[in-house]
Amino acid sequence: MSKSKKILVTGVAGFLGSHLAEKLSQLNHKVVGIDNMSGGYEDNVPKNVEFFNFDCCNLEKMKEAMKGVEIVYHCAATAHEGLSVFSPFEITKNNYLASVSVFTAAVSNKVKRIIFCSSMARYGDQNTPFTEDMKPKPVDPYAISKVASENVLINLCELNNIEWVIAVPHNIIGPRQKYNDPFRNVVSIMINRMLQKKAPIIYGDGEQKRCFSYIDDCLTCLIPMLDQKNLNKQVINIGPDEEFVTINKVSEICSNITGSNLKPIYKKDRPREVKYASCSADKARKLLNYKTKTDLKTGITKTFNYIKERGVRPFDYNINLEIKNELTPETWLKKEF
Repeated sequence: MSKSKKILVTGVAGFLGSHLAEKLSQLNHKVVGIDNMSGGYEDNVPKNVEFFNFDCCNLEKMKEAMKGVEIVYHCAATAHEGLSVFSPFEITKNNYLASVSVFTAAVSNKVKRIIFCSSMARYGDQNTPFTEDMKPKPVDPYAISKVASENVLINLCELNNIEWVIAVPHNIIGPRQKYNDPFRNVVSIMINRMLQKKAPIIYGDGEQKRCFSYIDDCLTCLIPMLDQKNLNKQVINIGPDEEFVTINKVSEICSNITGSNLKPIYKKDRPREVKYASCSADKARKLLNYKTKTDLKTGITKTFNYIKERGVRPFDYNINLEIKNELTPETWLKKEF
């Protein structure tokens, strides 16, 4: 086990950030957490984390919180890929500008290493499985903001002799995920609706294919990134590549687990949605000894148990649609969730 370090985690009230901060604390690291509470739950924040409630775009506060920090995990993001086509300003501000603020504060405080949680969206519409040597080809504002953030990270770190790692998690599921967000998290949305006796909503024909990663499997990759020497300057996909399933299949599994027998409601395709998206985990297996320990059905079951115990919630349309036209999904225009 590595010696205790002071580590800053952005997005600490969110799904990934809260689990990561909790695990780091259990490993006896001193954890500082930042969140503006826009995409998480207050009770997600681990109790032994030094918590600051402010927006990552606040550079001066970020610099202050970063004092004495050795390692930064930047998990905070408005990870709404489909919505970014219709709310590009908000999504870009919360991803690109927030990332530049975090990286600037980290460099000014001379941290040792920055781990940036990017997105599978960086690969765009290419042949699957996506491998780390592929040139990024983002197809929507969210993905563009993620790739631009990667470029700034590398640029600043190379100039200032700071180590960097880019983690590329994809489609993470599990407890603590925000399940009343109508714009993202397909598994949680379906379960929340089904528990309210509502049919799942599927865009297009439902034959889009994805791989889903349970949160604990992602953590086994993220934790070593804080100090494993051979990970410096590496881009690493983290998540399974064994179960490449359609959204129709995901709906079927959710239906079986929840006991819902309502047939899906199909809506027209969302613009810019990639049909097939999965990442190769070969590099993670080689560098991090990655293994998928939780299969899709088990991961969905654990997510279901969390939502059922916590209680269903109405969907919260907390991000304004900046572009409303004939391309905008009616599910969002009419708040149909």
